[in-house]
Amino acid sequence: MNQQTILPYCINLFDQKRLSTIEVNVGDVGIGGQNPIRLQSMTTTDTMNTQESVEQSIRMEKSGSELIRLTAPSKKEAENLLVIHQELREKGYKSPLVADIHFTPNAALIAAKYVEKVRVNPGNYADKKRFKEIEYTDETYQAELDRIELKFTPLVLLCKQEKRAIRIGTNHGSLSDRILSRYGDTPMGMVESALEFIRICEKNDFQDIVVSMKASNTLVMVQAYRLLCAKMIENNRCYPLHLGVTEAGDGEDGRIKSAVGIGALLADGLGDTIRVSLTEEPEYEIPVARKLAKKYFTEERSNKESEINIPYNPYEYQRRKTHSIHNIGGANAPVVFADLSQKSKITQANFFGFGYAYSRDLDKWNIGDMAADYVYTGKNSVDFEVPGTLGVVCDYSLWKNRYDNKSGFYPLIKKEDLSKVDVSQKLFYLHDADDDLPNELSSFKNLTLVLYSAKNNKTQAFRKIFIDLLNANNEVPVVLKVDELDEDLEFFQLSASSDAGSVLIDGFGDGIWITSKQAVKEINSTSFGILQATRTRISKTEYISCPSCGRTLFDLQETTAKIRNKTNHLKGVKIGIMGCIVNGPGEMADADYGYVGTGPERINLYKEKTVVRKNVHESEAVNALIDLIKENGDWIDPTNT
Repeated sequence: MNQQTILPYCINLFDQKRLSTIEVNVGDVGIGGQNPIRLQSMTTTDTMNTQESVEQSIRMEKSGSELIRLTAPSKKEAENLLVIHQELREKGYKSPLVADIHFTPNAALIAAKYVEKVRVNPGNYADKKRFKEIEYTDETYQAELDRIELKFTPLVLLCKQEKRAIRIGTNHGSLSDRILSRYGDTPMGMVESALEFIRICEKNDFQDIVVSMKASNTLVMVQAYRLLCAKMIENNRCYPLHLGVTEAGDGEDGRIKSAVGIGALLADGLGDTIRVSLTEEPEYEIPVARKLAKKYFTEERSNKESEINIPYNPYEYQRRKTHSIHNIGGANAPVVFADLSQKSKITQANFFGFGYAYSRDLDKWNIGDMAADYVYTGKNSVDFEVPGTLGVVCDYSLWKNRYDNKSGFYPLIKKEDLSKVDVSQKLFYLHDADDDLPNELSSFKNLTLVLYSAKNNKTQAFRKIFIDLLNANNEVPVVLKVDELDEDLEFFQLSASSDAGSVLIDGFGDGIWITSKQAVKEINSTSFGILQATRTRISKTEYISCPSCGRTLFDLQETTAKIRNKTNHLKGVKIGIMGCIVNGPGEMADADYGYVGTGPERINLYKEKTVVRKNVHESEAVNALIDLIKENGDWIDPTNT
């Protein structure tokens, strides 16, 4: 495959170094430069409720939040930031405050007098957002830019005078009609939306800027950040990056989704501050963010990138072309492995944790939606009939002595076994990604490559092998074997998700095999969660749920739990649960159904991007959502199995 020259987005694809960025001071907290990765979160309280906002801010700071963001949708909330700021300082709490601004430039001008940082959303700040397509000529496009500059410049000058920082926070779901008309709903549109505001700052000699490219879709989010970095490196002016997957959700799904997107960027040395956006109390976000930062933090910085000529486009998703071996590779969805090699004896009961339930009375297997495709048994034999959909992989010596030519049983071989096996035999080859591939690999026509790495950050090692395969035009399918040793369940989820997700996002990988000290059920759930988060295999309902803030018009945690409880059996259906109208319709743009707060106790229901029911009372809204799903033919009754 011919290599193409790609604008670099990181320092080195094969060696983790942090991108050197401009240091920005937010109060006494430095972001970028030589500073560590900063952790932050956002309050969920009404900003006009001073006591609750202060109390929650204190809990956040005690949990480790180094910056605290509060919503300021209007001038009255912006004014009350002074009171909140004063009370926190009087109580001895020093975390800088950030005002979150959307539609109201006047609120930003007030907030900048009282807090250390102001976040503006280019899609909403003075730009037009009607949630419909509008055509712009070059003249009308430039006229809008001039109008935006006129509205934004006073804030830039005020922040320059008061020594405040500005975060230019682009959200995928709130791109303006003007940007959409020229760039479409694309990562490049997100980048250009931010660059327009950056250029206004630079025109006024202001560089206390932090930039973010948030999206609920991890592929879009990673591509947008990469493109932004490529543009900043090209311009030789790299501003600090605030990382986050917006509307990630809660629980396991929210953690996995956040780790996939944030981890993919941290693995490449990108990111100076992070927020994990969970539909949970904000102080619960910080420990998650800390674990992610710990996995990837390195003090080594550089702004001199190595020459990067690569045979794929990191700014567009395209799955690597592979030939199909049974159900692996080709057009097949990535497969999932379960590992029972550490069991002293394998029984039918061991299969329950990865999606297979055996009924002795009926002598029948029940197979769940998240049933693994292969099981590795190591040196252990299987003395009973397994489901016909399940492949069994075992060590070569056991396979040779017991299962040779038995349908559904395959050997796992190592380098020393290559000369012993038939090149036409379906088999799995275990290879250390830190070593070069053996030359004789190309002669095997039914071989699946199983890659592993002992490194903490496995991204670069995996990536090198895939680039070698691309350059050699080798279409062998590849299973990613991720070995996680940590006993902490949450860290396991985060680490496995970032290790595998960072590779799958680039279209690399035809399967996933995770080993851990965790229970098989947890490993299996995490494996399918990673594939769901990278949108490579859909096995369950997907929820696009905002983390809540002071604009939220209902109890997000309670409502999300209710909706999950009634809809979590709807495989492949995407449901957006949004607290308010500000970002809701945009961030859930690719959802099948939407539940959006529109006023006190009032909900709008969406089918895709269209409002179909307005002002539904909150007490009736969940049932109304289910009725809407039924009316559109996407409902199935839950089973009791």
